Amino acid sequence: MPIEDFADFLAGRVPRGKIVELGIGFQFKVALKLKEMGYDVLAIDWNPASVEKARELGINAIRDDIFNPRPELYRDAKALYSVRPTPEIVQPILELGKKLGLPVYILPLSGDTMPGNLKLINHKGLAIYMAKTI
Repeated sequence: MPIEDFADFLAGRVPRGKIVELGIGFQFKVALKLKEMGYDVLAIDWNPASVEKARELGINAIRDDIFNPRPELYRDAKALYSVRPTPEIVQPILELGKKLGLPVYILPLSGDTMPGNLKLINHKGLAIYMAKTI
């Protein structure tokens, strides 16, 4: 169950266009695969080093604070997703999705607890959580 399977899962549910990864950190595999699949990927992180590394790899990346996001960055997005987000940013991610009216997909680190109102989907052994906010 490689992490890139998350990109295949997203491609099966999200129409091509702009898709936003929140809290990309230094895990670029999903964003790169989505980009290869024809998605307009926007990577968001608060860490300037992460944003710079994403840009070096050819990923459109912008620094933003998930606790005080700039809504204009997410205009025209089809969905939000996050790969192994730290527990403290899960709720702000879900709130942003709700505010924007976008579905949110989260691939947590195994063992992390997710809010009970999310739908759990098993995709090729990956535990993916979905919040349908529209």
